[in-house]
Amino acid sequence: MAAVTVDSLIQNPTLLFRSKSKVFAETVLAHWSVLGIGSFSSLGALALWLQDQASARRRLFPSNRIEKVEGKIFIRLDQSKNQQDWQLTVGCSLPGKWILHWGVSYIGDSGSEWDQPPKNMRPPGSIPIRDYAIDTPLNKPSKGDMFHEVKIDFNPSNEIAAIHFVLKDEETGAWYQHRGRDFKVPLVDYLEDDGNTVGAKRGFGVWSGALHQFSNVLLKAEASPADSPNNNNNESKDSKNKNRHLEGFYEELSIVKEVSVGNLVSVAVRKSLETSKLVLHLETDVPGNVVVHWGICRDDAKRWEIPAAPYPPETTLFKNKALRTLLQPKATGNRSGALFTLDEEVFGFLFVLKLDDNTWLKFEENDFYVPLSGASSVLGQHGQSESTSEEISSNSYTDGIINEIRNLVSGLSSEKTQKTQTKEAQESILQEIEQLAAEAYSIFRSSIATFPEEDVAETDTDTTKPTVKISSGTGSGFEILCQGFNWESHKSGRWYMELQEKASEISSLGFTVIWLPPPTESVSPEGYMPKDLYNLNSRYGTIDELKELVKSLHKVGLKVLGDVVLNHRCAHFKNQNGIWNIFGGRLNWDDRAVVADDPHFQGRGNKSSGDNFHAAPNIDHSQEFVRKDLKEWLGWLREEIGYDGWRLDFVRGFWGGYVKDYLDASEPYFAVGEYWDSLSYTYGEMDHNQDAHRQRIIDWINATNGTAGAFDVTTKGILHSALERCEYWRLSDQKGKPPGVVGWWPSRAVTFIENHDTGSTQGHWRFPGGKEMQGYAYILTHPGTPAVFYDHIFSHYRSEIAALISIRNRNQIHCRSMVKIVKAERDVYAAIIDEKVVMKIGPGYYEPPSDGPQRWSVALEGKDYKVWETS
Repeated sequence: MAAVTVDSLIQNPTLLFRSKSKVFAETVLAHWSVLGIGSFSSLGALALWLQDQASARRRLFPSNRIEKVEGKIFIRLDQSKNQQDWQLTVGCSLPGKWILHWGVSYIGDSGSEWDQPPKNMRPPGSIPIRDYAIDTPLNKPSKGDMFHEVKIDFNPSNEIAAIHFVLKDEETGAWYQHRGRDFKVPLVDYLEDDGNTVGAKRGFGVWSGALHQFSNVLLKAEASPADSPNNNNNESKDSKNKNRHLEGFYEELSIVKEVSVGNLVSVAVRKSLETSKLVLHLETDVPGNVVVHWGICRDDAKRWEIPAAPYPPETTLFKNKALRTLLQPKATGNRSGALFTLDEEVFGFLFVLKLDDNTWLKFEENDFYVPLSGASSVLGQHGQSESTSEEISSNSYTDGIINEIRNLVSGLSSEKTQKTQTKEAQESILQEIEQLAAEAYSIFRSSIATFPEEDVAETDTDTTKPTVKISSGTGSGFEILCQGFNWESHKSGRWYMELQEKASEISSLGFTVIWLPPPTESVSPEGYMPKDLYNLNSRYGTIDELKELVKSLHKVGLKVLGDVVLNHRCAHFKNQNGIWNIFGGRLNWDDRAVVADDPHFQGRGNKSSGDNFHAAPNIDHSQEFVRKDLKEWLGWLREEIGYDGWRLDFVRGFWGGYVKDYLDASEPYFAVGEYWDSLSYTYGEMDHNQDAHRQRIIDWINATNGTAGAFDVTTKGILHSALERCEYWRLSDQKGKPPGVVGWWPSRAVTFIENHDTGSTQGHWRFPGGKEMQGYAYILTHPGTPAVFYDHIFSHYRSEIAALISIRNRNQIHCRSMVKIVKAERDVYAAIIDEKVVMKIGPGYYEPPSDGPQRWSVALEGKDYKVWETS
């Protein structure tokens, strides 16, 4: 392997560290291939790519477009093999997370339209919805199957008149019906004399749509004397029910699903040395014949003008106001692009993309805009680097990645290392460098200008001064988080004072950050139903006691996180309809601050940007006055109380872009969001592949521009199944990486095994009993930022947890440490971290190799776990 100099690899690294990220796909190759960069096979290739990026200013716009995908819903009724029972199968050919929302109607019943079916009729994995329906997930019977499907077994002798259902796609939240009505499979077809139906509940009627009009007759009632018009003795409904005869059928219906497809538009700007003009290279991975509708502007007003020639090929004039250019396909990859030459005094470049006659692609409802003002002065002269305007001040985050790459390259390039390290070890280091570069690139891929206007100040071209202030909210990478409360902490009324007494003790255990409970006056004593946000006298103590606690924690070296609830707020007053949606206190909002799509609170705001929390009014963060007030409040908390960062409650309720806005304003040292989502299960058993689950968490992190981390719920859930069922093979994904968020974006993963919701006296999702130390042996030796629950710290686990923290700190394991999984079998999991620590959990046997270049000594051992360090 040829040595690569540190300078060539790290040349202009700050180019990579920009504000907004788009999370990479499953492999590093996928990350780079979006723009046709390809995978790096060597350090030299990585260095060349970095150097190439230093030669031009590049702006990248992530964009979403809607595609319509057609598929089929099928409904099949079959008789079971025993010739007595029947089976209804519902399937869908489109990809998605499909849920069958269904119920039944009973013969002779009156009242509501749907009822829950008998328990023996419900497929595995079904969840009751109140008292009238069932949600059952559709799953693929095997990997090769095209359809997701669910099967419902039933006995026709039951008193069921019909089965009703609709399909829901949980990925989009869309409901699929038939011609605007619920699907219905009637199991009886006769009517009462008074015209009311017997086969459905009163008032429902025989629905003439959906399956009742299928060419196949679903059911035929056998004729009997009671059906004769000359017979005045009506037989009972039960008798008719026994005589009914089902016939099997199979029907397909078309379904169209709208899916959001993410694409990138890239504009690179450089100055031509021959002509002194600006050359713009526009490129996109949007498929098909894409036309760019473009022009220039001369000032901030962004009025479109037609630039001077020359123009790219396939360019036409449009109404004397703009130009249209057909993008040309690239030789490699599914991409197209064009080159534009502009005079250097042009202020900005404007464009939109035309996909077809009815579809235009813009950037967040606005025209795409690339500022060019001052470009000639900052792009450089006579072959100098054209990336001056890209330079930003280093901070702990960017320095951390740069230093890690620098150390890895220096070590790998040294002659001694090349002689002593195995090829496998060197390849592992290469993979780690690619991971770091991938994380850097994910930030570089920005929808915000990688050279925003404020970066390019004509009056100040001194690049030694910081031009952009970045606050990552992700700390130094070496944080260890302590949750400083449990569900009962409010009951003493003096929790702040009790915690203050333990400040030195918590710090001495090796923790660096502590998470405090919600400080705001709250309808619920635990603090998660906030009312007057500026009233910090809570069940945990007074505002003065909180200030003293924070000061004490700072004195012993602990950073302090405040638990802030931004999704919802409890109102002070009712509106004219008697609905609680008028707020008091310093932030005296009216019902415009409440989202419009939560029927419980009659808000006059816009629709929610996330999932509603129906216990309290959900705040509409799209309102400018709301965002302004919340940013001021967070700033006040930072200044008045001294919080260093935030734990963000229920972030599923609102868009991560608003979180970025709040974090940019409050500049936290560390921030973590609670994005809680259900893992994937099939027939009640957790799926091995949880990529979709961790992707949803990563999508939220990405929406925040990577400015916050998130609790790694995926890892917690997988640890549950692995330890509880002795299935340690679950701890390695299909690519041999950790299967949670920590396996894809470790620097943003806050790992944990328990908190105030899952454990404590609530116990909503309690960690497998007696196996807690296996969980801590995992998260405290692995990358990510580990969080330890208060109840475990002050328990009989204390000494073992302290020993694990000591091992982590002693070996400088951090959020981006490298994991090599060496064993993931039924009863044992083992991994090597940073070539410094080896760990194993599970009852099975594992010992690190004794014949390798490293010698290992036992550092800690407990029930079904063991940790070694290099001697």
